[in-house]
Amino acid sequence: MTATDPDWRRVLGADPVMADLLDAHGHLPVEPAENEFRRLAVSIVNQQLSTASAAAIRERAFDLLGEVTPAAVLAADRDALRDAGLSATKVDYLRNAATAFQERDLTREGLADHADETVVDELTTITGVGRWTAEMYLLFVLGREDVLPLGDLAVRRGLESLYGCDSRTEMREVAEAWRPYRSYGTRYVWAHYESDDD
Repeated sequence: MTATDPDWRRVLGADPVMADLLDAHGHLPVEPAENEFRRLAVSIVNQQLSTASAAAIRERAFDLLGEVTPAAVLAADRDALRDAGLSATKVDYLRNAATAFQERDLTREGLADHADETVVDELTTITGVGRWTAEMYLLFVLGREDVLPLGDLAVRRGLESLYGCDSRTEMREVAEAWRPYRSYGTRYVWAHYESDDD
């Protein structure tokens, strides 16, 4: 680590396991997605699916929608979305999210002054958006830097593999060393898990 490294790199680099991951996986930034609703739709489609299945269904559904906007989701034919591979429940979840986006300001600007937990509370009022999806929104849409989504199986498996953690309590303790940059730590744990999984 050098004096010109960003703060998050210096903080993570103080953890020897994380320092190895930084070297192995290079620069993994936490950057907000350009299209807030599209990224939320990605998280909803991804719920409870393997990476490969989610990618295939998402490609078909998003091709059908064209531009992934609340209006496009609400105008789309339900049966066509089902034929693209979405379950009836996920079609409902996407429509619920689209309606919420039309009725409330869930953009980066609209949520800029909200604490992370307040954002989670706001998003989880949408039927179909649970804590995991809300945390993906914090990390990938809002670019929040201190998110530790322990509801994510890959994060838990990665922490078990890297640190020998047996419980979420131990995982939280390990990640304390990464504050206030746990989102970056999460990205490196994912990278480790995905490379281990290949």
